[in-house]
Order: sequence, then structure tokens, then C-alpha cells
Amino acid sequence: MTTLSCRAPYGKGGLGQHFAQIVEEEREAGRLARYFSIGVKPGDEALGSVVAMPYARPLIRATPLRVLRGWKNYVIGDLFDRAVAARLDAPTETFVGFIGKSLRSFRRARALGFERLGVHVGNSHVEKVRRLHDRAFRQWGMERSWLNGAQIRKALLEYEMADMIFVNSAYTWASFEEAGVPAEKLRRFRLKPLPRYQPPPSRPTDGVFRVVYAGSLTVPKGVPVLVEAFGRLEGAAELTLVGHWTSRAMRRYLEGRMARDPRIRVAPGDPLPHYRRADVCAHPTYEDGFAYAPAEALACGVPVIVTEDTGMKELVREGENGFIVPTGDVDALFERLRHLMHAR
Repeated sequence: MTTLSCRAPYGKGGLGQHFAQIVEEEREAGRLARYFSIGVKPGDEALGSVVAMPYARPLIRATPLRVLRGWKNYVIGDLFDRAVAARLDAPTETFVGFIGKSLRSFRRARALGFERLGVHVGNSHVEKVRRLHDRAFRQWGMERSWLNGAQIRKALLEYEMADMIFVNSAYTWASFEEAGVPAEKLRRFRLKPLPRYQPPPSRPTDGVFRVVYAGSLTVPKGVPVLVEAFGRLEGAAELTLVGHWTSRAMRRYLEGRMARDPRIRVAPGDPLPHYRRADVCAHPTYEDGFAYAPAEALACGVPVIVTEDTGMKELVREGENGFIVPTGDVDALFERLRHLMHAR
């Protein structure tokens, strides 16, 4: 039997969707003993335990954590980890958590006599994430990474303690082997889009070339790469960024670009209506262990452009349903966008 833990609420956002798939697969296999999260599936109160952290928001607002993104991520994750560890009592065979939020729970589970420890990772090996984030910030000179030294140290300890490390793509698997993690520790967990992502019966025929991006509006996700590449396109085109910015620097950058080019817009919310009208989904991330957004777009029949550092690139058949471009390369992304615009 398995005990699960994830700070994201069940089914909400990319991580919550990832967690919901784990919960349901364990339930279907008859292995689900209990799970911890900040939000559980409605009607699942017998198995799901809500980990409330009412002190987290006031703590962030009243301290420098509100502007120190890396430390904010670390502290919130560690508070959740402490809360779960305090709630663990009777052991089950396996405890499975998520990277950066499981070290204290691992130690408690070991003390209680859990037989196996597992950790799900949403990104490639943390050292590779650090290198690629550094590259992104050097290239664009704005924002700070959500990853800091404290998170790296904690992740490395979790890798070491875990008996099983669950990865979501061949790209992620390779990053762990390159870092010296034994292959026998690695397990493949295959993510899949929700059934709601289906091709529409028809698409617009007004001659506008529609580019969609879905995800956080940040430098590591390659948003400036896309904005600069799109800005070179001439003619009837539209770029919709489905997401939220997380820094003042990105807000200023995007507001400036939108003021100069009214074809660019930010539209937070559900990406599905945008996929149904899109000609292409561009996801120019500097690092993504899988990347739900382009996988969802493919499920809607939308071609994608992704980078070499995107885990779901294994779903792309070059020239058929999309293209893979070098990471951080504005010129390469522009050429593929232009190709699709004219080939349409």
C-alpha cells in the first residue's frame, strides 16, 4: 500500500494534474492507502488529508520572501514537508512525495518503518535545471530563478534517500543518468493530457495566423524568445500568452512589447479555447521535464514548436506534427513560425 504527498491541490494546475493521475493510478491498482495535499478530490475525504497552512501567506507578505522567489519556494515547500511529516503515523509499504517537499517526510517515514521511499520529479536533474536557468538569465538579464541553493541541496538529499525516482520523459531520465544516478533507481511515469483536449470540429478561416503559448510567463519558460521571434513576423498574425507573469521585470517587458505590437496579448485562464483556434503552439522553454501545454495542444490537433530541452519532444514527429528547435534560439524559432505561417 502507498501513501502519497503533494503540495499542489488535486487536479489543479500542471503539478496538481500530475498528482491526480498518480492518485487515480494507485487507486485503480488497489494500492492507495492515503494521500496528503492542500486540496483533495471532492468526496475523497476518507483517503485524502488536507494539509492547511494558514500561516504561509501572512509569512510571505510580511517578510522579504515576497520578492525572493527562490527562498519563497523553498520555505513554502519545507513548511508543507514538515506538516506532512508530523501527520505520518502508521507505516504503509511505500511513501511517495514530490521533489523539494519530501526530505523531512522521508526521514519520518524511515523512522516509522516504511519499506520504500519514492519521489516524483517534474524537471530534469536539479543540477541541469540550475545550468539552464543560469543560461536563460544571462541571455535576457531579467528576473530571478525559482531555484536556489537551498532547494538544490534538499533535492540532492532526496535523490539519495529515495529508493525510486519517477521521471516523466526520456529527456529527464537521461539527465539523471548523466548526473551519476543509478538507472535501477529510475522509474518511468507517463503523463497524459486530460480527455477534454480534443480537436475542434473547425478552425477560423479569417486568414490570421494564431500562435499560442500556455504556461508561466517567465524567462526560464522562454517567453522573451517567443516574443522576439514573433515580433519579426509580418502580416496578419496574433500571439496569445495564456498565463501570468510572476515578476515586475516580466510585467514591464511584456507591457512594453504589447504597447509596440498590438498583435501580442496576455490572456490568463483556460488554454483550451485558444488551442481550438490556434495554428501553432510554441513552447520555447529552457527546461521542462515534460511540458503539459504542448502535449495538450497536440491532443487538440495543433502543431507544436518545442525546444531540445522539453521532455515531451519525444511526442513530436519532426515536420509532421511540429518541430524541435535549439534552446534559446530566437532565429530558429522565427524560421519555424514563418514556415508554418506560409505553409498554412
